[in-house]
Amino acid sequence: MTDHTAPDPAHTESLLASVRAWIDDDPDPADRDELSALLDAGNTAELADRFAGPLTFGTAGLRGPLRAGPNGMNLAVVRQAAAGLVSWLRANDTTADEPLVIGYDARRGSKQFAEETARVATGAGLRALVMPRNLPTPLLAFAVRHLGGCAGVMVTASHNPPQDNGYKVYLGARLGGELGAGAQIVPPVDGEISARIAAVTKLADVPLGDSGELLDESIVTAYLDRAASVVDSDGPRDLVVAYTPMHGVGGQVAADAFVRAGFAEPHHVDAQWTPDGTFPTVSFPNPEEPGAMDRVIALAKQVNADIAIASDPDADRCAVAIPAPAAPGGWRMLRGDEVGVLLADHLMRRGRRGTYATTIVSSSLLKTLTAERGLGYAETLTGFKWISRSAADLCFGYEEALGYCVDPDGVRDKDGITAALVVAELAAGLKAELRTPADRLDEIAAQHGVYATDQLSVRVDDLSEISDAMARLRSKTPTTLLDEPVSSAEDLQPDADVVILRTPECRVVVRPSGTEPKLKAYLEVREPVAEGDLASARERASAALTALRTETAAALGIWSVAP
Repeated sequence: MTDHTAPDPAHTESLLASVRAWIDDDPDPADRDELSALLDAGNTAELADRFAGPLTFGTAGLRGPLRAGPNGMNLAVVRQAAAGLVSWLRANDTTADEPLVIGYDARRGSKQFAEETARVATGAGLRALVMPRNLPTPLLAFAVRHLGGCAGVMVTASHNPPQDNGYKVYLGARLGGELGAGAQIVPPVDGEISARIAAVTKLADVPLGDSGELLDESIVTAYLDRAASVVDSDGPRDLVVAYTPMHGVGGQVAADAFVRAGFAEPHHVDAQWTPDGTFPTVSFPNPEEPGAMDRVIALAKQVNADIAIASDPDADRCAVAIPAPAAPGGWRMLRGDEVGVLLADHLMRRGRRGTYATTIVSSSLLKTLTAERGLGYAETLTGFKWISRSAADLCFGYEEALGYCVDPDGVRDKDGITAALVVAELAAGLKAELRTPADRLDEIAAQHGVYATDQLSVRVDDLSEISDAMARLRSKTPTTLLDEPVSSAEDLQPDADVVILRTPECRVVVRPSGTEPKLKAYLEVREPVAEGDLASARERASAALTALRTETAAALGIWSVAP
């Protein structure tokens, strides 16, 4: 039925008054003109969207579309966020002796937003250290620890579409504590900073200083020295690698890291080498997306590479593809769980002791490996902000969304560059033994069983569909999965909107996405392997995943399932 309700004149006038007030206080002339043009055109629908509320400052900081107004990423929003952050830092006894370290990627507006943050910091009497150029997010996380910073800001939207940008905040050792030194913020700090941001009412009153101190290339050199140390100095190095930074900022840093660690410089995709925030050759700059790795795999075939690697635009994630004669095109991308298990297994066999951590939605195979080998294990909610804080002796962490931390004492966050080096080390070691990563995965499966994972993702237009589905799951929780009794049903509320169902041989984790209008279910089945039975065990696991997917969709009551 069509809604013929006329707009409320009082609401419209209130909206227009808010727009005019914002324009009067907006420090960016281009953004003022953008909003004025919408006013002149009478485009109240667009203005209502831009003024529906401020971007939410959460545990990932800010992220949103580049556009004028409070519900977008722009100079005014960044000045307000920086002023709130600096106010919180000053309230927590930060002095000019503890620098705020600021980094940025190659997206539109990133450098300008970084410079504005530095001006707000120096205007408040703090010391601001700005990275020498657009650089990867893990380098900023490293610099916060290496330089003894009070906190760090990284201007990036990671693997979001080109029209977005974002603002991530890290804490130094004093404010973050033993587990959070150089890690992303978590509650209650995000809420405290958010309250300080909301208290900034007039941007013209925010004192601005100079643009801070520009760091030189020695910070990059220090990171590269640390990165090279994550691999053994005397291991095999015979490996041919195809690599792409996917138009992001990882390219030259990754190439230099490979050479510093003793490997040949990777072959790279020329068309995707130069940082470009428009990402012209990929429809979505996320290596998890179908087709995103097509160019680097084509290059891998051309140069007869042993592995293909892709970084996402800010180089904190690492995607890996390997030759697979049975797969379409002869190559396949490894799942995040496969790379995570390969890295953990490799580090364990190298003698790395400590706690190995992952999230509740990642494969439970890591838990099996740590139990067998007498090593510590931790399981957290999704997100590296939690993995980073999982244990004082954390030695490795990963999440299934292509994030890996192989050197927590250097970078207490996911790092696609050091992860790529350890992937190369394990692949070169296997190659020296005339084996491949696929062979090692087969050996692990033969010993521990096939742990097969998949994801069911439901995109919605109305967010109430997600809450309805979660309520339905809680009120009518399945008692069986794959014809086996559910042995455990956990509801993580109020800490998290997550439901976990388990049987001895399968697991389902259901949660709303934290970044998209999606409901996600993470599926896992375990299939034992008899001697010589690996291929058929994988077939049975695949069939079980398909059945589990159908049962989960039915339990949620939503049948429009995205791949």
